[in-house]
Amino acid sequence: MKNIKILIVDDEPSITKSVQYSLEKEGYTVIVADNGIDAIELARKERPNLAILDVMLPQLDGYEVCRTIRAEMPIPIIMLTAKGEEIDKVVGLEIGADEYLTKPFSLRELQARIKAILRLVNRYKSNKPEEPDKIEIGDLVIDLNRHEVSMSGEPLALTLKEFELLKLLALNANKVLSREYLIEQVWGYDFAGEGRTVDVHIHWLREKIEKDPNNPVRIQTVRGVGYRFERRLGVGVGSKT
Repeated sequence: MKNIKILIVDDEPSITKSVQYSLEKEGYTVIVADNGIDAIELARKERPNLAILDVMLPQLDGYEVCRTIRAEMPIPIIMLTAKGEEIDKVVGLEIGADEYLTKPFSLRELQARIKAILRLVNRYKSNKPEEPDKIEIGDLVIDLNRHEVSMSGEPLALTLKEFELLKLLALNANKVLSREYLIEQVWGYDFAGEGRTVDVHIHWLREKIEKDPNNPVRIQTVRGVGYRFERRLGVGVGSKT
């Protein structure tokens, strides 16, 4: 993977060494930090393409590092933790993590998730011919070329997965998309055991694009099936240039 730089942040040398070795064998360039403060400084200096963060870090925990990196650069983030409770995963997703792996994890699974995320990044860089430049539904504007979303003229900060999920729903407005289809298209690999991840991402999308997230208008739940993006607010599609 030429020119792909990955930041690993963990205070356990055995983990960083094994992950670094595994990723460098795949052709990635790897940079390493063992505490939260150094991680932020290294991210600012090196501008990695992806970050892998442990939650429990010295000086500054992984959640704070994730918040800071997310606010400053649009790179995908994978969180690592020894905790397995659902609430910890929800917190990680809330603050902007794109993936969440619980220790112990297999290096093959980590590699698969990295490759899936990088495939999504490549999709953003090469807009598909059949896709419009821009989707406008009511006061919501999704700029597919610039990878930007705004509502009532105000920009929205979306994670990589939130943007891809919103784009997929909007491109298929008024169609019911199953959770399985959303997992396949957005996550791009076997996500068995993590079915609620789609629901969590939908929850955070609603927090950002719905006037009343508890009574959503744009993203409707179709019980037992999945979700539907409503076009009833009015829709416009920007032409290709």
